[in-house]
Amino acid sequence: MIRIANINDKKTIIDYNIALAKETEDILLPVDIVTQGVTAVLNDPSKGCYYVYELNGKVLGQLLITYEWSDWRNANFWWIQSVYVSKDTRKMGVFQELFNFVKSEVTKQKNVCGLRLYVEINNEIAKKTYTKLGMHQTHYDMYEWTK
Repeated sequence: MIRIANINDKKTIIDYNIALAKETEDILLPVDIVTQGVTAVLNDPSKGCYYVYELNGKVLGQLLITYEWSDWRNANFWWIQSVYVSKDTRKMGVFQELFNFVKSEVTKQKNVCGLRLYVEINNEIAKKTYTKLGMHQTHYDMYEWTK
């Protein structure tokens, strides 16, 4: 079952986000900062929305949707972030189901024009997965400045 996450999912989402950062970028995130960030999203829908894949009462996967307004399209892009599937359930279609569910939600909304995500440059497995699901690489490179 796929559903919108609630406050009862907070610990799992925190754990998954910490595991995601360690696995993908070899970063150890501070638990207190991640806790504050996850709590902020769960308490304020304007920041985003977590979707979780649950089976037999256990959350096996997650993704976060955040929003980017496009003045060119007069609609929001939904950005897929914080994608994580528990190690023991990978390659079982959990992400595919989450993606297809979210894509279906986008098609129902007049103020949403599409889905976007970013992927670590060397993550070929993820790139193949996204391509298989019908996504394509854009002509944009990403730059950032952080403090």
